[in-house]
Amino acid sequence: MEEIRKYPVGIQTFSEIREGKYVYVDKTKYIVDFVRNGSKYLFLSRPRRFGKSLFVSTLQAYFEGRKELFDGLALGEYEKEWTKHPVFHFDMSTAKHMQPSNLINEIEGKLSQLEQIYGTEEWAISTNQRLECLVKRAYKQTGQKVVLLIDEYDAPLLDVVHEKDNLTKLRSIMQNFYSPIKYLDPWLQFVFITGITKFSQLSIFSEINNLDNISMYDHYSAICGISKTELLDDMKPDVEQLAKHLGKTTDETVDELKSYYDGYHFSEKSEDIFNPFSLVKALRNKKVAAYWFSSGTPSYLIKTLQKYHVGVMDIEQKSVGVDDFDVSPEQMTSALPLLYQSGYLTIKKYNPLFQSYQLDYPNKEVRIGMLKSLAPNYLSPVQLANNSFIFDFLEQLYNDNLDEALRKMQSYLASISNRLSNKSEKDFQTVFYLIFNLMGAYISVEEDRAIGRADAVLHLPDTTYVMELKFDKSAEEALQQIDDKGYLLPYSANGKRLVKVGINYDSSKRTIGDWKIVEA
Repeated sequence: MEEIRKYPVGIQTFSEIREGKYVYVDKTKYIVDFVRNGSKYLFLSRPRRFGKSLFVSTLQAYFEGRKELFDGLALGEYEKEWTKHPVFHFDMSTAKHMQPSNLINEIEGKLSQLEQIYGTEEWAISTNQRLECLVKRAYKQTGQKVVLLIDEYDAPLLDVVHEKDNLTKLRSIMQNFYSPIKYLDPWLQFVFITGITKFSQLSIFSEINNLDNISMYDHYSAICGISKTELLDDMKPDVEQLAKHLGKTTDETVDELKSYYDGYHFSEKSEDIFNPFSLVKALRNKKVAAYWFSSGTPSYLIKTLQKYHVGVMDIEQKSVGVDDFDVSPEQMTSALPLLYQSGYLTIKKYNPLFQSYQLDYPNKEVRIGMLKSLAPNYLSPVQLANNSFIFDFLEQLYNDNLDEALRKMQSYLASISNRLSNKSEKDFQTVFYLIFNLMGAYISVEEDRAIGRADAVLHLPDTTYVMELKFDKSAEEALQQIDDKGYLLPYSANGKRLVKVGINYDSSKRTIGDWKIVEA
């Protein structure tokens, strides 16, 4: 009988995970590092559902002196004293989608809970005064300095990042609340702040000029998320069970997990990091699927793409300078930094000569998910019909009937002609780019316009289709380019049937004009 190992899907409380004997990947070595280095004011940015809240909960348990929770962990081996500190944990994720008056009420409610423990003073009326009073009273009553943990600090601001008036008001409220932190240094033991974005220190944390942003430090690249080493060391039994369920080898299953969930890089020399939310759900459900992306695309992201007129082909393989990259939402001049901070793009390369990063989709889950979200802006009818066409097309391919598949594509393109101008080559390229990339959710697809590779390569179990697309030319010219450029060479030794396909788009008909299929 298979061992049932519990995975903490949706559980972000360290004590519940440890006491409930859920699988836990030990991240406490990073807390050991904080202690050894004497770190005091830290900021960490990571995408949503990446384990930030669990790490904050782990810090809370440590500073509350809950030694029993750390047995067998790196911090349990290191720490000998286990001093109990008063811990103020503010989870700002509860303050989303709020008007200014509601945000003030939410903060006051959090302060009231602490005041029930430590009391208050008559002079403390505003939120900043009440925070100052609480820190001092907690120190006086316990004899220990206070630990301040602020999780998802930017949650109240993200959804209004494009609403200047609302953003200014909400930011002012948050700035006022956090304003005593620097002054309270003598009464504070440790301050840890998390968020998705880096709002300018000139705004919210203008007073905390010693806040250390560890988000892009190489040695903290795996502080949240799961590295490949952690996957194979801590989760190997579950990977093996997943492989058995899928009818694949363990190595094949690891490769599939990597293609879907790996590929995040948070610094110049970052480890490869898996999305922990999707990975855990895949292991528990014994099914590889798009869990993170299907859990919701934030409205602020869609608004950002619209604001900067980001096209579907404008996202991949983009270079951005260091100065333009690590900026706050208020100072952005493009959507790329927010796409990175939110986890939809990641660092693929760093060029030290030009001090620039190349950004791209981290993995298949995000790439397909993003394209599905953007596709309705380009393809019509609605997304259900898009998926239906793709299934029909792939079914004909699997039936070895490419001719009929292309007829279906011809008909489909004609049906969306009123949605697009289809008068330029870019329109044509965008539509084909989307179609072939959306197919990538079901089969292996290469789509790269770099020199030396065809426009699209479709890999089926027994056949590889190498396709070249032309605009107002001829299918014959497309086939000739496949031969002239040697596009077949990379696939000639894979033992599969090799088919080259030339396709021409006729702008006057606003669909495919002609095509030619030749077996190599």
